[in-house]
Amino acid sequence: MTTTIEQLVAQMTLAEKAALVTGDSNWTTTAVSRLGIPSLLVSDGPHGIRRLPDVHAIVQKSLPATCFPTASGLAASWDVDLLYEVGEALATEAIAQEVDLILGPGVNMKRTPLCGRNFEYFAEDPYLAGKLAASLINGIQGRGVGTSLKHFAANNQEFERFSIDAQIDERTLREIYLSAFETAVKQAQPWSVMCAYNKINGVHGSQHRQLLTDILKTEWGYHGFVVSDWGAVHDRVAALEAGLDLEMPGPKPRRTEAVIEAVKNGTLDVAVLDEAVGRILRLVFKAAETPKGGQQFDADAHHALARRAAAAGMVLLKNDGVLPLQAPQRIAVIGRAAQVPHFQGGGSSHVNPTQVDNPLAELQKLAGDAAVTYAPGYPADDSFEPSLIDEAVSQAKAADVALLYLALPSSIESEGYDRTNLDLTPAQVALIQAVTAVQPQTVVILNNGSAITMSDWLDGAAAVLEAWLMGQAGGGAIADILFGRTNPSGKLAETYPLKLSDTPAHLNFPGENGVVRYGEGLFIGYRYYDAREMPVLFAFGHGLSYTSFAYSNPQLSATTFLDKDGLTVSVAVTNTGQMAGQEVVQVYVHDQVSRLVRPYKELKGFAKVALQPGETKTVTIPLDFRAFAYFDPAHGQWVTEDGDVDILIGASATDIRHTVTATLESSLDLPPTLHAESTLNDWFTDRRGWQAIEPLMQKLRDEASGLFGGDDEDGPAIGMEMLRFMLDMPLVSILHFQESVLTQAPEEMVEDLLRQVYAAHEAED
Repeated sequence: MTTTIEQLVAQMTLAEKAALVTGDSNWTTTAVSRLGIPSLLVSDGPHGIRRLPDVHAIVQKSLPATCFPTASGLAASWDVDLLYEVGEALATEAIAQEVDLILGPGVNMKRTPLCGRNFEYFAEDPYLAGKLAASLINGIQGRGVGTSLKHFAANNQEFERFSIDAQIDERTLREIYLSAFETAVKQAQPWSVMCAYNKINGVHGSQHRQLLTDILKTEWGYHGFVVSDWGAVHDRVAALEAGLDLEMPGPKPRRTEAVIEAVKNGTLDVAVLDEAVGRILRLVFKAAETPKGGQQFDADAHHALARRAAAAGMVLLKNDGVLPLQAPQRIAVIGRAAQVPHFQGGGSSHVNPTQVDNPLAELQKLAGDAAVTYAPGYPADDSFEPSLIDEAVSQAKAADVALLYLALPSSIESEGYDRTNLDLTPAQVALIQAVTAVQPQTVVILNNGSAITMSDWLDGAAAVLEAWLMGQAGGGAIADILFGRTNPSGKLAETYPLKLSDTPAHLNFPGENGVVRYGEGLFIGYRYYDAREMPVLFAFGHGLSYTSFAYSNPQLSATTFLDKDGLTVSVAVTNTGQMAGQEVVQVYVHDQVSRLVRPYKELKGFAKVALQPGETKTVTIPLDFRAFAYFDPAHGQWVTEDGDVDILIGASATDIRHTVTATLESSLDLPPTLHAESTLNDWFTDRRGWQAIEPLMQKLRDEASGLFGGDDEDGPAIGMEMLRFMLDMPLVSILHFQESVLTQAPEEMVEDLLRQVYAAHEAED
């Protein structure tokens, strides 16, 4: 462009500006032909492009595109390079279909495994989700196609998702529900960020100025535009003022007129409108730099990538030695999902695949001379047909191994509604129990988008493979793993609980009277199970391999370090088995002492390493300032504290192989937070506060020992019991009990002490 964005905005009429900040159709922004401003075409597509031929349609068969594994499957790969590669492929297909911006990825936390849309989200951990999202975004945008990071924020359920008010304290919001967004924004700068439908602490996501402007644009330095989820705007003018730049879908003449009228009557500053217009225009012209259409994508190559990605994310949860299959003579394939693959979720992300692998057919290709039989095992709906189980049992008895392919039906798990339990269908559970009773060599293969319970049948199964909503090539990927062509390397990005009532949000989900309270606070996922010392079915980070790995020689770059310098962790990993494989090294941080409550450990680094049998590689993982910080609402910022921190190196959240300790020195000089009602403990733990009250405490020690308790050999002393009694009392209250030895009123004395503390802070600054 020779004309700058600012000049272009100045040339636009008020009507043109108002039209630009509202969509022109379901999938396009408004063009301004007289100024050469093109439209921007967007499409659903977190794991595959859902490009509708008619931009005015909302429900229509989309153009064929590669259906990659959903986010839950991709996340279980723990492979940022793979996510980048998938992103590049998505961009290539978007370009071929004239799509300028892909609506995804989603980085909302898996607060509860009941959320119907969990298959579209990465993890229960914000660090992992943020890193994976950033890599996918960079892969897409590196090819000149935009993304829309969603749903900002706290879109953690489908129940009343358009209106539910998520009540979350500030620290939990920052550390858990915003952190993945922050990572993705700072490391990838998505072209757009999509607001959530729900309210956050009483304010709709589309009108949440603190989120959209104060945090996203100002604090995080976000340069793109904010777009509404489809139909999320309630008041267009209020949303603009809050920082929502583009409302979708369109057209909406009443919204446009509302903006025009608000500017004319002075209730909306035109500068606010111009800011939104400028943000949109920058990305409209950025998209135009990459020509769209006029080419085809390599569908076969992308299908092969989808197969590799599906295998990388599949998690071998259990294996008693039956896998990999050793050329059995008779294989009983049981389960409708072997013939009718369940490979993607329902709702807006539903892709029209270019082709779909049939799991049974793919298995037969690799089975050699083995005799393969098939029985559907369970009905297509939720009904119960004993005859199907009888047929399956008969075939399982006659086989050397039984392969059970089971999928949660879309009627249970989809966008738009939440699950009511964590179980497979009663027919599927009965099938597993019946088959494993007659065939000890039974492998259960699962297609689902989030955690399920297994206690009713797990002991009877020889192996369990979590294949997720695996994408169009997942059927072949399953066969690759079953026969050992691919060594499983997936690790869970979410905890599998023993039962629903064990889950962190159980008592606070899904809410009532329009409000859902995030009462578990910071403690979601493995953070909760650690705090409760509660056993789980399968831990966060768990995943088996056909080989084994040993960890040795853990090293830190320093034993004492400054927070802003960070710390580097290294560990040697050796493949001690007989097969090439990949291991995910996970690094968790535990702060030994903290002013505020913290989770016992938190994931702060990971790396995936490929090793040949007998090979050793040293894995190096950097930890930055944020790896050791927590958000302190009293200071309104991320803080670190002096003291020892444990670095836990492991293969899962419960399989910690090594723990090494370092001493952190904080570089922060935080202002005091003392006030008129601060406790004695608050004064003790504040450096300047202690300096201020030390003479006073000595005076009380010397003159008021009768109240405080016995003497020691050095004279009157404050007894330990009394000291503990007083620690949580406000200093002013303690002084009220000692007025007889004071020269000032307690309130005046505390005010003087506070002035002294804050003056000392200002002097040091």
